[in-house]
Amino acid sequence: MMLPEYRDLISELKVKDKHFARIFDKHNELDKKTTDADAGKLHLSDKEIENLKKEKLLLKDEALAIILKYKKEKEA
Repeated sequence: MMLPEYRDLISELKVKDKHFARIFDKHNELDKKTTDADAGKLHLSDKEIENLKKEKLLLKDEALAIILKYKKEKEA
């Protein structure tokens, strides 16, 4: 799971924020693809795998920013 230390906040955000839910789902989709490619179950070039991993990282960074903003707002 992406960012397990924020599991509770992620659960809340997936219900409350459609954009966050899309980011989270897309990240999980890319994670499965990269895992399958690394395991040889999905045949992708090294460049394609690299691009998927970069996209996944960008999504994770965006998700983390949303989580931290939400956490700060909840604590205020």
